[in-house]
Amino acid sequence: MSYRLVSFAVLAACASRHAPPASSSSAARATPGTALASPSSARAPVADSPFGVRITGHGPPVILIPGLASSADVWDTTVAHLAPRFTCHVLELPGFAGRPAIAAPVLSTVRDALAGYIRAHHLDRPVIVGHSLGGFIALDLARSAPELAGRLVIVDAYPFLSAVFDPNITVDAARDIAESWRRRLARQSAAEYERQNRGTLARMITDPAQQEVALGWGARSDRAAVAQAMAELMSTDLRPALFAITAPTLVIAAGQGHDTDRDALTRLFAAQYAGLRGARLAIADRARHFVMLDDPAFLFSELDTFLR
Repeated sequence: MSYRLVSFAVLAACASRHAPPASSSSAARATPGTALASPSSARAPVADSPFGVRITGHGPPVILIPGLASSADVWDTTVAHLAPRFTCHVLELPGFAGRPAIAAPVLSTVRDALAGYIRAHHLDRPVIVGHSLGGFIALDLARSAPELAGRLVIVDAYPFLSAVFDPNITVDAARDIAESWRRRLARQSAAEYERQNRGTLARMITDPAQQEVALGWGARSDRAAVAQAMAELMSTDLRPALFAITAPTLVIAAGQGHDTDRDALTRLFAAQYAGLRGARLAIADRARHFVMLDDPAFLFSELDTFLR
C-alpha cells in the first residue's frame, strides 16, 4: 500500500506551472470521452476568501471540495446528479487549476475560511463532500467546528496520509520527509514533472481522456502552492481528534490502483478512522482514486442512500 503516499507526492511534484500548456477548463470538459458534465452555475461573491465558489441547484446545501491540484470541474457530474435536489457549493481551491495561490499555511486557512463561509451564508449544517485533500479539509472542519457540518462524505482520503506508508511514523518524521520531498521537487526538470505526473494519473484514473483533463488541471496549478499543500497534508495527523466529529460520516475507498487486496484495504481504512464513531466504509471495487470519474454510478448510489 506504500504506493499511495508516493503517488500523492509524485502528483504534487508533477502538477507544476512548468508542465506543457494545457487546454482551457471549458475545452477540457468538451473533450470526447471525458464524461465530465458542465452544469450551469453561478459564482458566489466571497470577499477576501482564499477560495472561489460555484453555486448550482436548489435545495439543502452541499459543499464539494476537490483534491490536490484539481479543478472544481472534477465534481461536474456529481453536481449534475445532485443539483435537482440540493444546492451545490463547489470550492475552487487556492493555487490549483488557475486559482491564485495564498501564503502558507494553506489547509488550515481554507478550513477556517470555509467555516466563515458557512456562517456568513447561513448554511444550515451542510453536507460536506471532499475528495482526497478535499476530504482531509472536510474532516478538519468537522473536527474544529462540529456544529457546522451536517453529514460528511470522504472520498478516498485519510486523516494521516503518511501513516499509510508507515503506520508507526510520527508527525515530526513525516514533516522531515515532506521537507526532503519539497527540496527534491525544486530540482526536478519539467520533463520529469510531466512524465511522472502522467504515470501517476494513469494509476489514479482509468480513462486516458480523463487523465488528460486532470493533467491540464495540474499544468495550471501553482507549483509552490501544490508543494505547500502536499507538505501540510503529509505532516498533519487528524486521527487523535476524530472523536470530536459528530456528523454522520460515509468514507468511500477506491478499490483499484493499489497493491493490496480488499481485506487489507478495509483494515487500513478501519485503522485510520478508528476514532470516528459510526463512520461507514464503502469500497468502490471498480474505481481508482478519482472515484467520481471512474465509477460515478457507484458514487451516486452511495450518496443517494446516505443523504436519503
